[in-house]
Formats: sequence, C-alpha cells, structure tokens
Amino acid sequence: QVQPVESGGGLVQAGGSLTLSCVAPESIYGITVMAWYRQVPGKQRELVASITSSGSTDYTDSVKGRFTISRDTDNWNTVYLQMNSLKPTDAGLYLCVVESGSRYPSYFWGQGTQVTVSS
Repeated sequence: QVQPVESGGGLVQAGGSLTLSCVAPESIYGITVMAWYRQVPGKQRELVASITSSGSTDYTDSVKGRFTISRDTDNWNTVYLQMNSLKPTDAGLYLCVVESGSRYPSYFWGQGTQVTVSS
C-alpha cells in the first residue's frame, strides 16, 4: 500500500516544541498538496496545516503563530511541521495526507505519529 510515512511525535511538556516529518513515496506523482491532520478520540479529524506545490500555506486558527509547515527545499515529497509553544489541546495522532493530481485527485494517508503534551 502506498502511503506517506510520518515521524517526530513524542511526549513533550506544555510550552515545548516538536518537529514532525512526512515523507511521501517517490511513486506518488504530481503532488499538489501535503497536509497534516489531527485525530483525537471522540472528535472529528481536524485539518491542522497544509502546503501546496507552489508553497502556499494554511493553518487552523488554533495553531496560527505557533506551528509552521514547510517543505524540504530539495525534495518536494518531504514536509515538516514545526510545533512551538505546545499546549495540551495540541495532543493527538497527527496524520499526513498527500494529494496528487489536479482534475481527479487521489489521497494517500499515513498511519500517523502520536503527540502527547503534558501540563
């Protein structure tokens, strides 16, 4: 199964930082968007941040000013999510999704990396 691979999650104290990485397989062509979602038990999956192939970024309001999504300058199939000033409410399973194709897009989901924030 073709899927991106996430890493970088872990346990951090409130106020701390983590950097997540997502690497999409080279077999995925025509990547248009890479994004991070957060899954918390009992809640709907939430879009946290996204970045397009042209470099445009978008964030959910709760992370603006604290999180930064970026792409590897040498390899578009790798993106990072720098998370600063973490709060307990930021905790969850962070999933990377890759969108490829423009007219009939396909979506590839990773298995996620767990972020735990202690208060």
